[in-house]
Amino acid sequence: MLGSVLGVGAGAVVGTAAYQAMAPWAQGFGRTFVSGARASKQVALTYDDGPNDPHTLRLMEVLARHDVRATFFLIGRYVQQRPDIVRDLVKAGHVVGNHTFTHPHLIVSRAVETRNQLEACQRAVQEVTGESPRLFRPPFGGRRPATLRIVRSLAMEPVMWNVTSWDWKMPPAEKIVETCARQMRGGDVILMHDGVTSQWARTAPKP
Repeated sequence: MLGSVLGVGAGAVVGTAAYQAMAPWAQGFGRTFVSGARASKQVALTYDDGPNDPHTLRLMEVLARHDVRATFFLIGRYVQQRPDIVRDLVKAGHVVGNHTFTHPHLIVSRAVETRNQLEACQRAVQEVTGESPRLFRPPFGGRRPATLRIVRSLAMEPVMWNVTSWDWKMPPAEKIVETCARQMRGGDVILMHDGVTSQWARTAPKP
C-alpha cells in the first residue's frame, strides 16, 4: 500500500513539474508575461523561428499593408545568415526578441548551455541592429526555474502566449484565422511562426 501511495505521489510531482515547464500560462517556475488586460481591444502578434526567406519577407509585406507591428523572436543562427531581414524588421518598427541560437529544448539543457544559447543570440542580434533584445521566448515554450533566472540576468523579460495558432501543422490560412479567433478575448498574445525549425534544430551547430 505504501509503495502505491508513494508511486502516485511521485507521479503527481512529475506531472506538476511537466505542466509548469511546458504550459505557456503556468507561473510555478517564475513569472512570465502571458497576456495583457482583458479589457483591451488589442492583441499581440508574435512570430517565432525567423528570420526566414521568403516567409518573413512575405509576412512583412502583409503587416505593412495593414500598418501593423509585431514581435519576432529570432534564432541567432538565422540572424547571422540573413542580417538584412533583421535590419528590415527593425526599420519597419517591429520588435525583435531572443529565441536562442539553435532552438534547443531548454528543459533538458544544462544552465551553462542555456546561457551560451541566450548570449550567442544576443550577440548575433546586437551585431546586426546595434541593440540587444529585451524580450525572450523559450523554444517549444519549455523552461525551468534556472532558465528564467538566466533570462533575467541578461536583462530580458520572458514572454509566453495564451493563444496558439497551431500554424506549424501547416493548415490553410483560413483555418489558422478560425483557430485564433475562437480563442481570442482581448489583450491576447498570439503564437505564430515565420519559419520551420524542426530539421534545423537537429542539425545546427552549437554556439
